[in-house]
Amino acid sequence: MLIENQHPDNKSIVVAVLGAPNVGKSSLINYLIGMDLSIVTSKPQTTRNKFHCIMQVDRTEIVFVDTPGLHKSSQELNKRINQQAREGLEGADLNLLLIDLTKDVLNQFKEFVENINRDLGPTWVVFTKADRVENAENLPLDAVIEKAKELIPTIEKHFSLSSKTGDNVHLLTGALVDAAIPGPHFYEDGSISNKNQRFFATEYIREQAFELLKDELPYELAVVIEEYKDIKGKDNSFTSHISASILVNRPSQRAIVVGTKGSMIKEIGTGARKKIEAMTDGKVFLNLHVKVSPKWFKNNFVLEEIGLNRAQDSARVWKSK
Repeated sequence: MLIENQHPDNKSIVVAVLGAPNVGKSSLINYLIGMDLSIVTSKPQTTRNKFHCIMQVDRTEIVFVDTPGLHKSSQELNKRINQQAREGLEGADLNLLLIDLTKDVLNQFKEFVENINRDLGPTWVVFTKADRVENAENLPLDAVIEKAKELIPTIEKHFSLSSKTGDNVHLLTGALVDAAIPGPHFYEDGSISNKNQRFFATEYIREQAFELLKDELPYELAVVIEEYKDIKGKDNSFTSHISASILVNRPSQRAIVVGTKGSMIKEIGTGARKKIEAMTDGKVFLNLHVKVSPKWFKNNFVLEEIGLNRAQDSARVWKSK
């Protein structure tokens, strides 16, 4: 039954976007919705939390569930990140499994099946980064899909595209619209995500840190918003006042994040502030500070605070900050 005040021709579909780290999930979603909502960096495992990104085409609402990249790991943080990916399947009408054309394709299918460790519903395969492969249009992908169906029998369709150039993305969009189910929109108020601005402020700070800091340091870093206030001015415009902590594991890492005379944290803050201002369409005052929180990635309190609940295979972890 349609919700009152919704158009009788409305359709919707919930699509879980799945795949290995750095396969292009967030890049594809950003291209489809037309804005940099999901954070994207050159480093794998950038995404840590699942969340909805909403796209509307005429009367069709497409809800993409952006998920972290599935990977093998025995670390508590990564177990919880993998759990977020698996939970992205819940309530989805369709799965998009992204496969990187620049890597061993069949091996990616095998690793995905091992890591997801559960049955899949209707699944479409999206081969990404076609712009990086010579003569990508001539690749024997039909034969690859037949092999892949031995691992994932629910595969129905496949696409080869590039989120960088936009090649063939329209084919995927059209197919999703056709597959949508008649019924009410979940986000009839025009929302573009189920997450609030506080969540994305955290993400944009972490995105800048990932891009600017080298080696393994970004993976031992988390961001916690301490305060987020919108203050209304005399001209009725709002200014966001945000105070955030960047958590690191060791004192030596704190020195790196702060940088010489505060140069690094200033650069992180400047980049993050610009993205937050673009999101809020208003002025932002961003105050960043760095805290040493030893082994925060094993600390249940911190992990819960950044939205990573216990996984089925979670170890016993600390219960206080």
